[in-house]
This record gives sequence, structure tokens and C-alpha cells, in this order.
Amino acid sequence: PLPSLLARLSFDYSSPQLDPPVGSFFLQNIHMPKRKTQPSLADTLLQLHGDPVLFVKTVLNAEPQAWQAEALRSIVTSDRLAIRSGHGVGKTSFLSWVILWWVCTHYPCKVACTANSASQLEQVLWPEIYKWMQRMPKGFQQELDFKSDKIVIKSAPDSFCVARTSRRENPEALQGFHSPNMLFIIDEASGVPDIIFEVGQGAMSTKGAKTVMVGNPTSGTGFFADAFGRNAERWSNQTVSCEDATSVDPAFIEDMKRQYGEDSNIYRVRVLGLPPESDDDSLISKHLVEASVERDVEPMTVAPIWGLDLARYGSDRTALAKRQGNVLLEPIKSWQGKDLMETVGLILAEYEATPFMDRPSEICCDSIGVGAGAVDRLLELGLPARGVNVAESPALGTRYQRLRDELWFKCREWFEARDCQMPDQDELLHELTSLRFKVLSSGKFKAEGKDEMKKRGLRSPDLADAFVLTFAGQAVRAAGGASAYGYRAELDYGNSNWIT
Repeated sequence: PLPSLLARLSFDYSSPQLDPPVGSFFLQNIHMPKRKTQPSLADTLLQLHGDPVLFVKTVLNAEPQAWQAEALRSIVTSDRLAIRSGHGVGKTSFLSWVILWWVCTHYPCKVACTANSASQLEQVLWPEIYKWMQRMPKGFQQELDFKSDKIVIKSAPDSFCVARTSRRENPEALQGFHSPNMLFIIDEASGVPDIIFEVGQGAMSTKGAKTVMVGNPTSGTGFFADAFGRNAERWSNQTVSCEDATSVDPAFIEDMKRQYGEDSNIYRVRVLGLPPESDDDSLISKHLVEASVERDVEPMTVAPIWGLDLARYGSDRTALAKRQGNVLLEPIKSWQGKDLMETVGLILAEYEATPFMDRPSEICCDSIGVGAGAVDRLLELGLPARGVNVAESPALGTRYQRLRDELWFKCREWFEARDCQMPDQDELLHELTSLRFKVLSSGKFKAEGKDEMKKRGLRSPDLADAFVLTFAGQAVRAAGGASAYGYRAELDYGNSNWIT
């Protein structure tokens, strides 16, 4: 049987390539050049094991496009492959080839396939796999038992390919799979909730496991987008434009260009295979933040303002941001696992290490929960701390649900002015562009809460929240409520001779 034969083979990707043979029960009807001598079936399977392009050409009798051949070779040398593409470039055919190659040339093996919807698996990917399976030599076909949600090697039930839909409320799609030859397939990965990847990270990082993600980059944030950004060094990634694919009619490209324009997000996503400049519900556009990194600007001659987002124990972090007008002076600092008095000591050390003329006019601190105690202690030490309760009503009218929402929109206006400068801090940029907003039935704007972000598999945006707090003093002063947050600075009596 095929699995018994594969189990006896000691596969080595560095082995010299063997010339393909003709014949054998498993390879009957295979289209390969004839040779005078006929190597063993083991040699043939060994060559197919290390060369998926050869498998596609000979076993499936298909001719891969240039980008498909490149991606197939990448799977052999890389454990993580991410492909973002335009519409209709042949992603589903590519995934079908990868699955059949893996199941037929690896033993024992498991393949876990997931997508953003059941219909994507049942009506798109699975029929495509069946179509290509029907083209395989009879020997391979007879070894495979094709079911509606599973493909099993008949003589080896421990080797199979299974389909599981990714749902936010049931995030175990990629969890619990283990095999010496483990393959994870994520179709339309941009639409798969981040919580699915978070739960499945353990299985995906198992030694020998390989992960393949493909999809249209419909979102500029999330796990799939990060494979081309902040996590790019951990992934072998590929961008496939419709212009690079022979399967796309040039008329489709021209129609999209005329209808939406080359600068539109739809053209970027559906044709160029690039993420949108900003998601429709993103509060701060990615291109605005990226454009501000290391921008050459003239700093404002104003006193700095610090923002302090406080946390105690747990996964959340205490973060300190230092902004001077239109410039964020340095990457935001953060600490984790510190008690309240340690945090106060760290802030005091930062304050005292700052030259006198560069010290902040105020330190805006989140005073909800543990923050209130820290504010009181900082004030006692003589620091210009201002407690900010972001759950209060907004300072400037009725456009926003809470003060927190108003501060985030103030932050967006800061970027939209296009005269600001940020340090190159990937985590901060990611947090700023990940937060979403919505319009309530009352017409008020509401920024996404921390709990809502955690449900999407994102951690609390502590760095971004610290930066946003630097706008609290501005909002409060504009509302005429400079003392509303308990800021106990010394009063300036001017000429105080009259007191004596």
C-alpha cells in the first residue's frame, strides 16, 4: 500500500533529483518521459515528495503559472507561506494541488483546511480538489476516500485532510492537530478572525508543521496582514497581481480600472493584490500613520505633554508617551507586571532624568481603577499629574459617546494635519491603525473598546492609549474645564507682595 511504502522511505530534501520513471500501479497513465531503465516506485515517490511542481505537471497533468510554481517551491523550503492576490489568479487550484501533493507523498500526514465561511470550503475548495483528484492516475485515486468534509487514505486512516470552518464563537478550527507531517491551509485568510490564529498558534508552531495562507487582502490589519508587515521576517510571502496571472482576462483589469479607478481601494485589493489604504471602519488610516514616520517637520515650541496608561498585574502594560506639539519625541515606553508604587517610581525617574526645560507641563493619567491611586501619589511627589476619566462625557459637545472616543478622534485629526512626526515603532503603528469605530443610532461616534478588540484576538492597545491621553489636556482646556480632573498645580498669584 502507498502509506506502507512511504513509511519505509527516508526523505531528504537535499537528495539529488532522480529522473522520473514510467509505469507502476500507482503511476499508471502518468505523463512522464520514457527511459530505458525504470527506477523503483520508492525513487519516484521520493522525487515527487521533494518536488511539488513535478507532481503537478506529471501526476495532475497541469501546467502551473509562474507564480504558482514559485509558491509550490517555497512550500518545500519554508514552514510559513502567505500569498495575497487579486481576484481570479488561481488560488483555489493552487491550494488543491498542495493538498493532493501533501496527502499522496507524505506519511503519516494530516491536513487541516479552514476558511472564513462554510461555503468557501464546501462550494469552492472541496469541488476544486475533487476535480483535480479525478485527473490523477487510477492508482492514486483508488488510495483516496473522498468525503464531503474529509479526504482519507483508505489503508491509513491516520492520514487525512479535513475541512473546518473558522468561527469567532468556536475558535478551535486549527487546534488539536498533530502529526510528523502537519499542513495547515487557510483560504481567504483575510476574513478569518484573529482569535482563530491565536488559539491555533500552538499547533501551527509544532516542529515540522507547515502553514499556507492565501486570500484577497481585504483588510489592512489582522494576522494575515501582519504576515506582510510586522511579522514579515517569519513568513515567506508573495503578492500576486492580476497582471501577473495568465488566468485573468485583461478585459477584467480594464473594466475595474474604468469603473473604480487605479487609486481606489477596490482596484488595489481586487486587481493589484494589495491591502486597502484604510479599512472602511478603521478610525485612523494606515497610510496617514506610515507617512508620519520620520517626517521632516518643524517642531512646535510648546511644553511637552506626557500620556500615562496605567496597568497593574496581568497581560496589560503600563505605557508612557511623550509628545511635544506635532512630534512624538521617542518610542513609547512600556512596563508589565509592576505594582502601583513601582510604576510611580519609574515615572518619577523618567521625570527627574528629563532636563528641566524639557519636562512636561502635565502628565495625563488614566484615572479609572488603579490609576487614581497613582495620580494621587504623583501629585504628592510634586509632579504635574492630571487624572483623566475617559469614561466621562466628552469635553466638546455631543458628537462622541465618551471622552475616550473624543480623544481618539483628536488623535486622528493630529495625523490628518500631515505636519506631525512619529518614531518608527511597529507595535504602536499597528495599535493605532487596528482600532475601529462605529456610528451609533444617536448619531454619536464610538471608538472600539478594549474588550471588543480582545474578542477579535488583538491585545489591549496600551501604547496607543498612552499616546491618545496626550490630547486630554487640550480637550479639557478647550471645554473650559481645566480643573475637572483634579489637577492640583500651584496657583500663580503673579506679584505676591500683597500677601505679606
